[in-house]
Amino acid sequence: MIPSPGNGWVRLSPRKLLLDPVKAVGQAVVPVVVALIGISQSDMRFWPLVFPLLVIAPLVFGALPWLTTHYRLTDTQIQVRSGILNKTTSTAPLDRVRSVDLEASVLHRVLGLQKVQVGTGVDDDRITLDALAAADAHALRTSLLGRRIAAEPPPPMPARESDHDLGQGVWPGHVPGPAQAAPATVPPAPAVPLATIDWSWLRFAPFSLGRLVLLVGGLGVLSQVADELPIWNEDTATSAWEWLTQFAVVAIVVVLAVAGLGLWLVVSVAGYVLQWWGFRLVREHGSLHLTSGLLTTRSITVEEAKVRGVEMTEPVLMRLVGGAELSTLATGVEDGVTQVLPPCPRTVAVGVGEAVLEHPGPLTDPLVEHGPRARRRAWFRQLRNALDVIVLLAVGWWWFDLTWWWLAALGAAFLALAAVVGEASYRHLGHALADDHLVAGSGALARVRTVLETDGIIGWVVSQSWWQRRIGLADLTATTAAGTERVVVRDVRLEVAVALADAATPGLLGDFVARGSDQPQPAPHPT
Repeated sequence: MIPSPGNGWVRLSPRKLLLDPVKAVGQAVVPVVVALIGISQSDMRFWPLVFPLLVIAPLVFGALPWLTTHYRLTDTQIQVRSGILNKTTSTAPLDRVRSVDLEASVLHRVLGLQKVQVGTGVDDDRITLDALAAADAHALRTSLLGRRIAAEPPPPMPARESDHDLGQGVWPGHVPGPAQAAPATVPPAPAVPLATIDWSWLRFAPFSLGRLVLLVGGLGVLSQVADELPIWNEDTATSAWEWLTQFAVVAIVVVLAVAGLGLWLVVSVAGYVLQWWGFRLVREHGSLHLTSGLLTTRSITVEEAKVRGVEMTEPVLMRLVGGAELSTLATGVEDGVTQVLPPCPRTVAVGVGEAVLEHPGPLTDPLVEHGPRARRRAWFRQLRNALDVIVLLAVGWWWFDLTWWWLAALGAAFLALAAVVGEASYRHLGHALADDHLVAGSGALARVRTVLETDGIIGWVVSQSWWQRRIGLADLTATTAAGTERVVVRDVRLEVAVALADAATPGLLGDFVARGSDQPQPAPHPT
């Protein structure tokens, strides 16, 4: 039940009494099992005392949040009160509500519950209601977002021509007559769909290496416990190795490669389905609303007034098959960056990005190149990294007294790879000023294009390393409250960086540009 404004405090759903005890038991299952094993090997006289402590206590403490958590809506605020000894009351003004996110784990969905998180535009200032009935959660979200829009002041009405003709002004407290009555309130526009899941996009899942970290982490955990497995001992390992060496080494490598590829296909596709099942991105109530998830469902809201730009990423493998990912840069959301599209065709990412920006071109228009000096610097940066790795390998080779021709082959391979990456990182460099948007290209292996509204720029930083000063290049950083709080245009000529900043935010660098123009200019060198 959603409380009406002015009503008293309301508890969360009674089904929370089933949710929290199960969660508490799940969190305590490891220490409980350890304690039971330890007690079973000691005096059994303590069992009558241990069982209530280890089983009943989590159930009791799990029920306390429902007993002590209440919430209510007033005409101007949403309030949540919790705590037993230390009472805590969290409030959020309705006109400051920027997002209402819904989330439901498997247990939530079994019980017909959803977790509601109310954001107010401050990263850490979020009000959480852990267990509302699904219908109540959706109703609360609609109510809060609707009241936020209603609480925003309407745009000023232009003066009527007849008022000027009659000398009638508008002053504080003036009550318009029937001829001046304001128009009736326009109902909110219906939701506009921007993107929905297309299962042909599954072909991009294996080319996104984001879940490779999870697979490596799982193998790391398995390696930690492998010694404890009963099938793993020295005799078993020796027998397995002798069996494998009966076959050709090439066959073993091929089998392992195919098995690894098959495992990666299963992990990547399964992760894609779990995360993006039922994906839908719509524009409603002045916000972007994203829903997705198979086991744990997510419903994320990003207020469009807080969206300052987008970032399109094309990882190296996904670029080979024409795929891309899209994120928004916003203020007042967690981490500032919200991925609003799964790995999908680049044309879809461009279309949705332009719809969010409400401006075509920034994601597709060609960028201004940074010139041969920036290319040399990109190559030098990658070659220097490769030389650092080769030096470390040489130390290891000398320490273990290995064959040096292997080091020479590895060194040549690293230098060739560095040259390829250096050229790719230069080709990804670039910048543009598309009307009221700053566009920056970056990335080494992945190609990244960041688009930031110039209205969202709050300052500029021009920095030069010792090497950059020698060749007249600089890094231009646009500081902002959105996203990662900065957008960097790397390795651009100093005079171009200053001109770009001055053109993007006219007047902000006026004094700096004026002082620079007063300085004597060196004579131009012949080309």
